[in-house]
This record gives sequence, structure tokens and C-alpha cells, in this order.
Amino acid sequence: MGIIVKNLTHIYNEGLPYSHTALDDISFEIEPGEFIGIIGHTGSGKSTLLQHLNGLLKPNEGHIIVGDCDITAQGAVMKDIRRKVGFVFQYPEYQLFEETVKKDVSYGPLNLGMNEEEASLSAREAIELVGLDYDEIAQRSPFELSGGQKRRIAIAGVIAMEPEVLILDEPTAGLDPKSHNDILEIISTLHKSKGNITILVSHNMQDIADYCDKVIVMDKGKIAMYGTPGGVFSEREALEGMGLALPPVNELMRKLYECGVHVDKDILDIDEAEAAIYEILKGKKKI
Repeated sequence: MGIIVKNLTHIYNEGLPYSHTALDDISFEIEPGEFIGIIGHTGSGKSTLLQHLNGLLKPNEGHIIVGDCDITAQGAVMKDIRRKVGFVFQYPEYQLFEETVKKDVSYGPLNLGMNEEEASLSAREAIELVGLDYDEIAQRSPFELSGGQKRRIAIAGVIAMEPEVLILDEPTAGLDPKSHNDILEIISTLHKSKGNITILVSHNMQDIADYCDKVIVMDKGKIAMYGTPGGVFSEREALEGMGLALPPVNELMRKLYECGVHVDKDILDIDEAEAAIYEILKGKKKI
């Protein structure tokens, strides 16, 4: 199942003096099973695009087709959209509300029509997929958990609904470095095990480089670039012109290259960078 976005336009306050075009005739396709990163400066249109992909906003023009369903069509049923597209908002733990973890994670599946047994099984699987012990945590209040555990439970509540597309808006915002890395590894593991489309919005360029197959760069409501991380991050000047930085690893390698060190300036992966620098230090490559 893929996603096709055709000529999508969204204008806030259309017809009024302070109208604003947030999405300007954008089109792209996402192949089944791809891990897509979306980057862009504040106000570039990222959040508006996400809310269209989840059916929270309707476009002024254009269509979004998820699999065989046009989720922008007149009469599209929100429950059907929710079955296909799961959305993890920024700081999703603020939306926890039930008295136990099990009830919170089961809430979405029950609302989609699963019976109690099916919802419980789905909740158990989701909680274990995010790296928590179901038997230890299911009857605890979600409000007693640590920040990282709350974030995991919030994500579990979305994946328990078994979406074919998982959208995550800054899922590591506000977390300490260990929890940040843990959440991203969980997302990567989920993506590989489920084979669904995963869409990650992040201001962390290294995360985008490390995990994504393709990168969409938004600028002023348009798609400025769409390609592999290697292709996108090779366009340093264009990205800087949009107020975006390179991943730290790539920035380091480019600085070394500019200083006359014979390294591959396009390296994005920290392990590859380490190996290249190690070879230099060993004297096996000339500086």
C-alpha cells in the first residue's frame, strides 16, 4: 500500500485579507514500506501536510490516496482513515487519560470496533513492541510512569490500532539522549517488523539521515527537494538557504575535507565516519 498526493493546496482563512497559503499545489508519492523523513523550517508547511495525511484537515484542492482510499474525498469516513493512518503527535503523553495503561492502550482499538478480547491482545502486543513488560505495567496508572515510559505507552496506543501508515511528529521532543535513542530504535524496529509506511518529522538532521529511506524538504508551502538522504544532504547551500543544517556527522566530514583531509565529504553514518577517520589516524590514507 502506497500514498499518492496530487496537487494538494491548503489556504488558511481563504478569501480574507490575512489568508495564508500553507500548502501550494504539492504532489509526491510514497512507495509501500518506505521510511520517509520530512524536514523544513518553522512555517514551511510540515504540520499542515501531516494533518492532511491523517484526515484532520481537508484541502482546498487536491487529493490524498492511501492504498485504494481517497481520504480527501467527500464523505470519507474518519474511522476508516484512522484504521489506515496512525498519528503520534508531539508530546503524545499529554493525551494519556485512562486509569490504567491497559485501558489507555486499548481505547483506540475498542473505538475502531475490536471486541474486548481483540483489543486486549492488540494492547499486549503493542506494549511489548515498545519494549515494556505488559504483565508488570498493564494495571499501573500511566501517570506514575517516567517520561520515557509515558512516551512509549502513547506510541503503543497508536500502533495498537494496527495502522498501515504511522506518522510521528517530533516523537523524541523533550527526551534525554538515552530515551531519544531508545524511541527511535523502537520506531525503526516497528517499521521493519510491520513493513508499513513510516513518516517521521524531525528537526534533528542526524535522525533523518540515520533512519529514513527518503527525505521531503518543505519550504514556503512547497516541496523544495525529495530524494535519498545522501542526495538531499549533498545540497548544502540550498539547505542553508532554507535555514536548515546538515547532519552533524556530515558537517564534520565536510569540514575535514575543506581542511584538506582526504575523506568522503558525503558520509552521513557515524560508523562510516569513525572508520574513515581511524584510517587517517593510522596513516593508511594521506592527509
